[in-house]
Amino acid sequence: MRILLVVYDNDSYIHWFPQGLAYIASVLLKKGYDVEIYSQDQHHYPDEYLTEYLDANRFDFVGVSVIAGYYQYRKLIKISEAINRSRQRPFYIIGGHGPSPEPEYFLKKTGADCVVIGEGEITITELMEAVMNRTVLSAVKGIAYREGSETRINARRPLIENIDTLPFPAYELFPVDYYKLLRMPHATNRDFAMPVLSGRGCTFTCNFCYRMDEGFRPRSNESIVDEIKFLKKKYGITYIAFSDELLMSSVQRTLSLCESFLEHDLKIKWDCNGRLNYAKPEVLRTMKRAGCVFINYGIEAMDDQVLKNMKKALTVAQITAGIEATLAEAISPGFNIIFGNFGDNRDTLQKGVDFLLKYDDGSQMRTIRPVTPYPGSPLYYSAIEMGLLKDVEDFYERKHVNSDLLAVNFTELTDNEFHSALLEANTQLISAYFHNKLKSQISQARELYLGRNANFRGFRQT
Repeated sequence: MRILLVVYDNDSYIHWFPQGLAYIASVLLKKGYDVEIYSQDQHHYPDEYLTEYLDANRFDFVGVSVIAGYYQYRKLIKISEAINRSRQRPFYIIGGHGPSPEPEYFLKKTGADCVVIGEGEITITELMEAVMNRTVLSAVKGIAYREGSETRINARRPLIENIDTLPFPAYELFPVDYYKLLRMPHATNRDFAMPVLSGRGCTFTCNFCYRMDEGFRPRSNESIVDEIKFLKKKYGITYIAFSDELLMSSVQRTLSLCESFLEHDLKIKWDCNGRLNYAKPEVLRTMKRAGCVFINYGIEAMDDQVLKNMKKALTVAQITAGIEATLAEAISPGFNIIFGNFGDNRDTLQKGVDFLLKYDDGSQMRTIRPVTPYPGSPLYYSAIEMGLLKDVEDFYERKHVNSDLLAVNFTELTDNEFHSALLEANTQLISAYFHNKLKSQISQARELYLGRNANFRGFRQT
C-alpha cells in the first residue's frame, strides 16, 4: 500500500520541520506501509504540480495536515483542488488543528474522503486497514467521513496516555539537511536546529486556545534525551527547539528535565515555551546551566482583569517578576501580547506597549496582534453565542482574512477604532526597534572608523 503525505509550502525560505506528519509517517512505516513525502515546502512546487505527480505515480492514500490559520485554510483548498483533479485520485485524508473542530465543513469544502480528528497515530492505521479491507468506517474512532451525501462523525478516540510508546518521527523520510538550517534565537552560523516534542497538551485553559486535548502528557526524560542524542549523532544537531505548547508545565518537571540534560552532558542549546508563574530564579538558573538560551512566554495582556477574563491564570505581578528573573539569568525572553479580548481597551493596550518598551533589549521587532477566535476555542463558541460570528464558514470565508487584522471584535471599540489603536501601538514598537538598530549601526561605524576595528565584516541587515 502506497501513501503520499503532503507537506505544504507556507512561502518561508526555511520551513519548520513537519513534526505531525513525521510522527504519522513513523507509525505507518512501523506497520510496513510504503510512505513517501511530497515536499512542496522545500521545492516551492506550484499546487498544480501535485496533480501531475499523482497522475504519474499511483498511490492508495494521500494525506494533508494543517493548523487553523487563514493562510493554511486557503492553501488546503488549493491543494485539495489539485488532488481532486487527478485522474488517479487516491483516498484523500485531512487532519490537524484546522479541520478537527469542524470536520463536516472541511469535508464539504475540500472534497476529502475523511478527517482524522485530534491525535492521528492510532487512528490513521485503523482507518487505512478499514479502507483496504472494505470494512465499515463507523467502527474507527476519531474520524469523520463522507457516506454518499451524508457526513458521519464517529466518537472521539481516547488520548494516547503514554507518549513514549510512539516511535521517533520518521526523520529518514524528510530532507533534514534543509530543515536544520532554520535560524532560532541565539543560534550561530555553526548551529543546526531541529524541533523536538517533550510532551503533548497543556495544564491551562486560556479562552483563545484551540487545543482540543485536555491535560498534559509528558514524555519521559529518558526518551527525550535519547532522541536528542540520536539527532546529534545522525544529523549534527546542536540546537533543540522544544515545540510543545508548554515545556515548563511545572517547577518539578522543568528541573527534572534540565537535570537529565546535565547528567547526560548533552551540550546543546535549546529554547522552549514557558510559563511566567514558574519562572523562578532557581528554575531559570538550572535551565541556563542545561543549555537554555531562549524562553517564549505567552504574556497576552498587562491588565489583571483582562488576564482573568481570558483565564490566563497569571497576574501582572507574576509576569513582571518572571521576566525580570529571566533577564537576570541572561536568558532571552520572548514576549507575546495580544489585543482584543474581553475587557481590552486603549488603556490596556498601552500597558502592553509600555511593558514591551521597558523590557525590550532590541533583539526582536515586537508587535501586538489582535486575538483570533479560532474554531475549537472557547472564544470561538462565545463569538457564535454573542452573534458576532455565524459559523465556521463565516470565520474562514469572511472574518479571518489575515492574522494581523481583526476577525471578531470583543471590545467596545468600533472596528476602525480598533485598527487605529493597533496602528498607534505598533508604531511605537516599530519605531523603538529601528531606533535601537540605528544606534547599533552608528556604534559599529564609530568602532570601525575611529577605533580601526579590523574585525568588521561589513554593514549587514539580518
